[in-house]
Amino acid sequence: MEIDQSQLITSEAELRSLIGYPSELVEHKVISLLDANCRDFIAKSPFLVVSTADSNGNCDVSPRGDAPGFVHVLDDKHLIIPERPGNKRIDTLRNILSNPHIGMQFFIPGLGETLRINGHAYITKEEKLLKPLSVKDRVPQIGIVVKVEECYMHCAKAFLRSQLWKPETWLGKKQLPSPARIISEHANLAGSTPEVIAARLEDGYKNRLY
Repeated sequence: MEIDQSQLITSEAELRSLIGYPSELVEHKVISLLDANCRDFIAKSPFLVVSTADSNGNCDVSPRGDAPGFVHVLDDKHLIIPERPGNKRIDTLRNILSNPHIGMQFFIPGLGETLRINGHAYITKEEKLLKPLSVKDRVPQIGIVVKVEECYMHCAKAFLRSQLWKPETWLGKKQLPSPARIISEHANLAGSTPEVIAARLEDGYKNRLY
């Protein structure tokens, strides 16, 4: 594909000429601490996405999920996210080591509006912080502590357009992409058939969530 360089937008001034400026309400909705409203939202949220980048600006977005309230608020400026067992790529964690800037978006099923939080992150192995995050008597080895700099609500337009929370719009099971087949074809390893991958995924979901 060839990109028409003359059509690229290269300045904020040009962007503003097309998009315009935010309203006074949007300009003033950002706060810098975890007030009672943010705490309540986080306590009811079972899912968030975490955005990080390494020192070269290479970006990553990673999901985090557990029972509602699995992210703990430590005080008005700090929260902690437990690091549950995963695939050991540790993309988010490696990024934090070289670039502490972090963005998060908290979701509550059925609610279109989301809570966005930006700040600086670090990785801790401090037991007194991690023990309250235990599930089934399993204490996470590490956690991501975030010093909060910005908190604000994001509107529901994306959810209304996508109809994400409307089950009647979802694809049937037979229409869904096959993750096992995709992984098999991407990895292209001998013996890693879709059936083998599917069994491996199922075992991990059943036996290694925590």
